[in-house]
Amino acid sequence: MTELYHQTWEIAAGRVRKGPEGLPASPYMDENCYEDQIWIWDTCFMVLFAKYAPRAFPGIESLDNLYKPIHEKAATPLRIHLVDNPPLFAWVEKEYFDFTGDKGRLNHLLNEKRYLQKHFKWFAWAKAGERFECSPQRIYLNSIGDDGFTWTGGASGMDNTPRGRDAGGYHKVLWVDAISQQALSAHCIAAMEQALGNEDEARKWNAEYEALKKKINHLYWDERDGFYYDVTIADKQPCRVKTIASYWPLLARVASREQARSMVNHLMNPGEFGGSYPTPSLARSDKDYHHQTGDYWRGGIWLPTTYMAIKAIEKYGYHEEADAIAEKVINQQLAAYRNMEPHTVWECYSPSGDAPSTEHGRCVRPEFCGWSALGPIALFIENVLGFKKVSAAGKEVRWRLKKNKGRHGIRNLRFGDIVTDIVFDGKGTVSVTSNASYSLIINGNTYSVRKGDTEIKL
Repeated sequence: MTELYHQTWEIAAGRVRKGPEGLPASPYMDENCYEDQIWIWDTCFMVLFAKYAPRAFPGIESLDNLYKPIHEKAATPLRIHLVDNPPLFAWVEKEYFDFTGDKGRLNHLLNEKRYLQKHFKWFAWAKAGERFECSPQRIYLNSIGDDGFTWTGGASGMDNTPRGRDAGGYHKVLWVDAISQQALSAHCIAAMEQALGNEDEARKWNAEYEALKKKINHLYWDERDGFYYDVTIADKQPCRVKTIASYWPLLARVASREQARSMVNHLMNPGEFGGSYPTPSLARSDKDYHHQTGDYWRGGIWLPTTYMAIKAIEKYGYHEEADAIAEKVINQQLAAYRNMEPHTVWECYSPSGDAPSTEHGRCVRPEFCGWSALGPIALFIENVLGFKKVSAAGKEVRWRLKKNKGRHGIRNLRFGDIVTDIVFDGKGTVSVTSNASYSLIINGNTYSVRKGDTEIKL
C-alpha cells in the first residue's frame, strides 16, 4: 500500500494547476475533467487528502475559486460546472479547522464573508431554473418547502443513478442526501461558531440542525426496512432504491444508535453494500445494479462516497467495520494500479473485480487524483495506519494502533504548527519526535508528548 500511497501523491501533483489570470486562487487543485470548469463536490473532497501536504497541495485555497463567483458575483476565467452540487463547504471547512486550528480562516469565512451561511440559505430556498453567471448550467435543485429537495443525478453528483425510478423520475422524489447535507452543514457551522465564541450564532445553527434532524427522521426513515430512503413528494412514501447516498444522515449524526446499527448491517451485507468489493453506489439487490463494471453510479465504487460512508459509521463507533472497508477498497485500487494499463488511479471502480468502472460502455477517466486519492492517502492514513483524529484545534492525535501490523507509523505529520513522527516498533514501544507538545491518545490511553523525543511503553 505504501507504493500506491507515494504514486498517488505523484499523480496528484499533476493536478496542481496554475490558473489563468483573474482566478481568485492560483495554483489550485484540478479534478481532471474539463480544462475550463471546476466542480464543487470534487474540490471539497480533494481538501480532505490535500490537508496532509498543505504546502504543496492547495486544497483549501481552491475553495475560493467557488466562493467568490457564487457569493460575490466575481468574474473568473473558470466556470463552475454545477452550482447546485452537494453543499459540502461547511463540512470540509470544519474538518480543515480541526486539523489546522486556523481560527483566522474561520473568522474570514463566518464573520467577514459569511460564505458558509450564505450558501446554506441559498441552497435552502433554491429554485429550479435559476442561473448563475459563473456556471454554464441552470439550477436543477428545487426546494419543496420544509420537507426537502428535488434534484437530478448530475446535480447531486450521482449522474446515472436510478433514484426516483419507481416514483416517476428525479423530480417526483425528495432526495435524502440533499436535506442530510444541509443538516451536516448546520451542525458544522454551529461547531465553528462555538469555536469562535459566537454563542448566539451557535445556538441558532444548532436549532436549525435539530429541526432538520427531526424532519429527516420523520420523513426519510423507513421502519420496515430499517433504512433511510428518498421519499415521494405526492404521498411521502419511501422510494425503495438503496444507494450509498443514504449514509449521509449518519455523517450528519441524525441517526439514533438503533438506526445506525441497522444501516451498518445493510452496509456490511454482501447482498447489498458489503462483500469483497464494498460500498457500491447502488445496492447489489437492486434490479438496475450492474454487476460487471458498476456502470458508473449503478454500482460503481466511488472513493468520495466510500470515504463518506466510512466516516459516517465511525461517528457511531463502528471502527472495525470502517477499517475493514477501507482496506478492501485500497487493496482493490492497488490491484487495479498494478494489473491495468495505464498504471494509475481511476475515477471509480468495478463492484466485482480489480478494475475500473465504465461510463456509457467506456472505461472511466484515469489519473483521477482528484478525489480518488482519498483511498491511497486519507483512508490509508486514517484507517489502515489508524490515525483516526489529528487535531491542532485540540492539540491531540488519536491513534487506533493495531499491534499485529508490526512496525508502522507516520513521519512528518504536520497539523497546525506541530510537526511530528510517530512510530510503533512492532513490539511494544512507540517513539515520537515533535517540535511541540500535544496529547497522543493510543487505543483510549492518553500520553503526553513533549517537544523533542518521547518514548512510550505500551
